[in-house]
Amino acid sequence: MTRTITGLATAAVALASATAAPAQTRPDQRAFFDLYKQLVETNTVVGVGSCTQAATQIATRLKAAGYADGDVTLFSTPDHPQDGGVVAVLRGSDPAAKPMLLLGHIDVVAAKREDWVRDPFKLIEEGGYYYGRGTVDDKAMAAVWADTMIRLKQAGKPPRRTIKLALTCGEETTYAFNGAEWLAKTKPDLIAAEFALNEGGGGRLTADGKREVLAIQVGEKAAQNYTFLATNPGGHSSQPVPDNAIYELADSVKAVQGYEFPIRFTDTTRAFFTAAAKQAGGETGAAITRLLANPNDKAADAIVSRDKTFHSTLRTTCVATLLSAGHAENALPQRATANINCRIFPGETVDGTLATLQKLAGAKVKVTANQPVRPTAIPPTLDPKIVGPATTLAAKYFPGTPVVPLMSTGATDGIFFEAIGIPVYGVPGMFIEKDGGGIHGLNERIGVKSLYEGRDYLYDLVKTYAG
Repeated sequence: MTRTITGLATAAVALASATAAPAQTRPDQRAFFDLYKQLVETNTVVGVGSCTQAATQIATRLKAAGYADGDVTLFSTPDHPQDGGVVAVLRGSDPAAKPMLLLGHIDVVAAKREDWVRDPFKLIEEGGYYYGRGTVDDKAMAAVWADTMIRLKQAGKPPRRTIKLALTCGEETTYAFNGAEWLAKTKPDLIAAEFALNEGGGGRLTADGKREVLAIQVGEKAAQNYTFLATNPGGHSSQPVPDNAIYELADSVKAVQGYEFPIRFTDTTRAFFTAAAKQAGGETGAAITRLLANPNDKAADAIVSRDKTFHSTLRTTCVATLLSAGHAENALPQRATANINCRIFPGETVDGTLATLQKLAGAKVKVTANQPVRPTAIPPTLDPKIVGPATTLAAKYFPGTPVVPLMSTGATDGIFFEAIGIPVYGVPGMFIEKDGGGIHGLNERIGVKSLYEGRDYLYDLVKTYAG
């Protein structure tokens, strides 16, 4: 998962209370911690650990809480036996109420022990934080969702709306078996829902530990890689010729660098930039207002796009991330390739972006879309039935903290569910620092207070939606 909460400084007022670690005094907190600790300490790096083991452990807890075997589905495929997941169903009392879905991924980015200060696969509490790979992304949410399903089952009274849980593997690895994609394509009835709650939202803390802003993700970009390929017969380097695969590739990559995709707005990004204009004020605020009125205002674009988050939120972006060329020091290159990583704005297509890249690359460079090809991003609506309760409940738990609608410039597994008609929302609740809490990097961490407060908020939010 890629978060963009860290780029919301000019979109919100810094208000809030400091964070200090509470003791685990409530029995339900201790039970949650046990689940969370087990999940973090189960290595789920794809190709190294086992998501199937983690899913089985959660299924065991669900059944111990009273779920029937028929309401808990463990799944995997024969060619990916360690990349499994789990789906659970808490049946509601009103058959007319459409189900809701709690979505999370249990795989994590790789972490090398020699690079970390602490063992990345041991949950360590230190200085008011929990450290470990996945303590945020995404085992905090996965644990909260599983814990919520357990608590609601143990309460003994079914919710009005059926609640489904899907914890999957493969979100963090491009070429891995992806459980969310597999469910959407092969088991759509199992996870069918009116809407889904997912990662992608959250909150940000100031440098001194105060709550600054909450974000609810409403839409995301689609991640897609493209290959640029230049070929040439080559020859002896002592006799260079104008046609050179490296130069041709370099020209095409520079053309990508110099190109700006057109500005687009969704309802979410329009609301986001409207709030940002009021908060930023001055030259930037005025430029945002002009862009909202006229997306073709190049001068305003130049001012707003000084902020890299704003720039990426306005449009599709493509950037060179990998290069490979040549076969010998004393030979003209026969082959040169570049990987171009694009984040495609909702509603725009992989093929449409490919056509633009082909024009930029020129006739001598071949451009292809790499597998896997992700679905076209479909932006959910700013549905007041979703945004309203999240905002109202945030005022109770995090008074004075503004809630901002956000389109992620990254990508989550939500895109697979949106492709089959399930709108997916990244919910607020858990606060992290401006540096992202070490997500995908070293020494990943979450504040103890942030985790438990976020758990309480999300539990009440699910109950609110479920009636």
